Amino acid sequence: MPMTGNDVRDRKRQALVGVFLAACIISAWALTHIGGVFFYEWGPHSFITAPLLIALNCWLYVGLFIVAHDCMHGSLVPFRPAWNKVIGQTCLLLYAGFEFDRLNRKHHLHHRHSGTEGDPDFDARPPHGFLAWYISFFTEYFGWKQLAFIASVTLVYLFVFQASYANLLVFWALPALLSSVQLFYFGTYLPHRPGSSPFADRHRARSNEWHWLASLLTCFHFGYHHEHHVHPSVPWWRLPNARNGENYAETPSLPAEG
Repeated sequence: MPMTGNDVRDRKRQALVGVFLAACIISAWALTHIGGVFFYEWGPHSFITAPLLIALNCWLYVGLFIVAHDCMHGSLVPFRPAWNKVIGQTCLLLYAGFEFDRLNRKHHLHHRHSGTEGDPDFDARPPHGFLAWYISFFTEYFGWKQLAFIASVTLVYLFVFQASYANLLVFWALPALLSSVQLFYFGTYLPHRPGSSPFADRHRARSNEWHWLASLLTCFHFGYHHEHHVHPSVPWWRLPNARNGENYAETPSLPAEG
């Protein structure tokens, strides 16, 4: 069905808001990352400031991945596959040197085979424990290329830019690792873990009932996960609207590639 003038205006607004929010997340991540790794000075204040900086940078790491995730669905900049790919690849490179095309293919497998053995994000082995599932999830995506990327950047940080070992570990390695746990727990484990009650439909996904702010702070509204599976073309910042009953038809993902 052809788009109406209202549809076109809505897509343009979605693109403008999405790119603006992505720019904010990327810029804030860069500032906290650079500030922590290269300029943070330890002192009596570190008891308070270091955990706050770690938590903020961890949350922004999650944001990087969520922006890249929207790019995989083509929802960051609707009907602009090149924009989605460039922005998505940038976010994934900053995150840990991931490849957009590879993660894009795997993520669409997740949507097609959600909660089954064909789902690369799902651990089909009962009792679906957190630790075993997280290890399976982590090793599915983190391989030798990511290890080589991180090792290369570490060497540059240490020997070219003279970063301290302590700052590297505390303000780079730790937030990145914690963000993977955060993404997994709120965006995969809780929504897709089999429970005592059956899933509502073929998407095999549940949503949390949390307040808007808690949803934002935990995983950029990715905990509204059933809504995401039903409406994969809806970007992260619109998921609360979908959760509150805004009328979005069940739609397939917009293509991230041409």
